[in-house]
Amino acid sequence: MPVNAIGTDQLSGIEEESDIYEAFAPHVDTSNISVLTDTPPGKKPNLKTFQDVQSLIQQGKKREAKLVLRENSWPTNSPIRSQLWPALCTQHHVGKTMLDGFYWDMVNQVFGTTELPEKPIMLPPFVDSTHCLPYHLTRKGRAVADRVVSVLGYACPDITYSPTLYPITAILLHFMSEEECYHCMASLVAPKDKVFITQTKLLYEVTWKTVMQIAKKHAKSAVLYLSRLCPGQKAERIFMDWCWWVLGGLPFPHLVRVMDCFFHEGIKVFYRVALAILILFHKHSTATNSEWDADTIKNDIDNALPKFCKHIPVSPTKLLRTAFSIRALSSTYISRIFLKTEMVLKSKSVLSGSKQMVRSRSSDNLPTSQSQVNVQMMSHTLTIREKLKEDRDSCRAMLFTLWSWLPVRITMYQPVLLYTTEEHGCSLTTFYVRVEQHEPTLLMIKTCNNEVFGAYCSSRWFERNLKDDRGQRQAYFGTGETFLFSLYPERAKYPWVGIEGDKGLGHASELFMAADSKMITIGGGQGQAIWMDENIRFGKTDRCQTFNNPPLCVSGDFEIRVLEVYGFVECE
Repeated sequence: MPVNAIGTDQLSGIEEESDIYEAFAPHVDTSNISVLTDTPPGKKPNLKTFQDVQSLIQQGKKREAKLVLRENSWPTNSPIRSQLWPALCTQHHVGKTMLDGFYWDMVNQVFGTTELPEKPIMLPPFVDSTHCLPYHLTRKGRAVADRVVSVLGYACPDITYSPTLYPITAILLHFMSEEECYHCMASLVAPKDKVFITQTKLLYEVTWKTVMQIAKKHAKSAVLYLSRLCPGQKAERIFMDWCWWVLGGLPFPHLVRVMDCFFHEGIKVFYRVALAILILFHKHSTATNSEWDADTIKNDIDNALPKFCKHIPVSPTKLLRTAFSIRALSSTYISRIFLKTEMVLKSKSVLSGSKQMVRSRSSDNLPTSQSQVNVQMMSHTLTIREKLKEDRDSCRAMLFTLWSWLPVRITMYQPVLLYTTEEHGCSLTTFYVRVEQHEPTLLMIKTCNNEVFGAYCSSRWFERNLKDDRGQRQAYFGTGETFLFSLYPERAKYPWVGIEGDKGLGHASELFMAADSKMITIGGGQGQAIWMDENIRFGKTDRCQTFNNPPLCVSGDFEIRVLEVYGFVECE
């Protein structure tokens, strides 16, 4: 029975045993797919259905859905994934819903026909040809994967380096149609609040350095063991291939269960699984009579972990339990390490002018065509421009400078004016109504003395209302992605001091944003970088420990002539 003919009442996928491979799409070679089950022989597993998971997603119960996905070991051949995976992926979709037939219109635009070409399709340059993993796709299935990736490259021209995009496309195609696969991939590359697939060389490097950092803390014994076997830079080189331990090393049944969780939670699942692999590798390598003795590993250190993954001596359930039982590895902690690593690499790249790392075009001095359009739009809506004694070209040059300071992923979004005192009045209440649900935001202040400065604020202003475990409102919120800037008369960026370490400042180095009904503050610790009153009329600026900035205007105190706040939305 073909996958698309499976009824929704059958989606528990356990009772239907007439054809154990009915779950797979027609372009899959099932001859070498092993079906593992963690259920003891003779015992019927009590697994959730697609409707159970879908209901949780529709109710916004993400945590409950997360636990169900982690704990339900659906067999590799369960038909549930033909509906589960599309539902998990498309919940992350940003922007307008794609109309039926949209994908085939795109295929026609790119290839001039919807027929699969007989000759191999030339893949986009962001694909790494050494990692075009087909898994169990047939020859036709590989051609379908090539086409999906090519159309995605056409639709998303700002993807510059994404080696994991092809294998994730191939995995999806095992359980769904070509069109559904495209919609899923489009949903996974779009979100800016959660990372699924890195799309630049910079962010790819950030991920392996993030894994290495968290492994030093949460898989410490394993990292020390590897370091002893390969002293110096070689240990670092091992981590460069971390994602291929998961995508290229694990047996297919293990990988499918990892993807069940990945499509809901994002790349942090890969991080956890990579740490679990390290922990299990160390445990089995140091066990008595282990085939993974130190000398064997030392002689082939580069392939030791991939080989271990291919023959991993635990079930998919045990692997996931090991991954999700690592304590104190919160999403917030992972995000902080990720952002800090991104800022360090980006600032080092800018300072050194190094050409060794191929950066996203959006982070180069020459912006992308989309970035130019975005800056052009911003310059037209910028009231501050009209108040400056600067010509249009000078204003645009300032904005391009500011644009180059933004996180790479944000530069692909279109700036939209959310609030300006000239149109919406000088009221903190109005400010919150128009701004508080947007993340991130860009604040620009023009003083009565013609100074222009502001801040990139990484978190929603609504977080001022959130309470801690004791029911108390948190005084400060935000992340280390927040930064200050000055545009006129001086141009300067003041990033979080945590980029180079906290310098012993402790709590004072993380006072990013604070707000209540009477004021707004950005930066703290022995002074506030930006403070504004409830009437958005007067403010003050001091040196602060969070950003180690000088006062952003000469006098310290200032009167606000214009405040403008920008959000970022998906480009039309």
